[in-house]
Amino acid sequence: MDDIVLLRDVTEADLEVFLEQEHDPEAVRRSRFRPREREAFLRHWKTSVLGDPTVLVQAVVVGGEPAGNLVAWWEGDRRFIGYWFGRAFWGRGIGTRALGLFLAKERHRPLYADPFHGNTASVRLLERHGFERAGTVRHGDDEHVLLVLHAPPPGVS
Repeated sequence: MDDIVLLRDVTEADLEVFLEQEHDPEAVRRSRFRPREREAFLRHWKTSVLGDPTVLVQAVVVGGEPAGNLVAWWEGDRRFIGYWFGRAFWGRGIGTRALGLFLAKERHRPLYADPFHGNTASVRLLERHGFERAGTVRHGDDEHVLLVLHAPPPGVS
């Protein structure tokens, strides 16, 4: 666990890395998220993520290399969080440290997440940070765990 994990603003160069990470077959299998074609991906990121001032997005950097991203956005009256990490960064504690840093920046509570129920690593990651199971939701044919974080980060009122 000597990898130093940093968060920074997303750059346009990061988008190519994120696109490649989104198309990793094992990541797709675990997340049950259908990857977008390049143009749709870039349009989504430039307009709906980077172009929306209510979205908090950070690149996760390890050893100077983009390891993934964390995003918080509004769906109706609920604030959701999501993340994506490149496979080379799985199983090294990077997600745990990155999510902790992100949750210190994202102060809105309650905060929701809805990972695919079969993605046990993602569910455990969220639960380690205080997210609690609040039911299930369906996305297409897939069942997802609805998790909610009620408590603000330490030192935040």
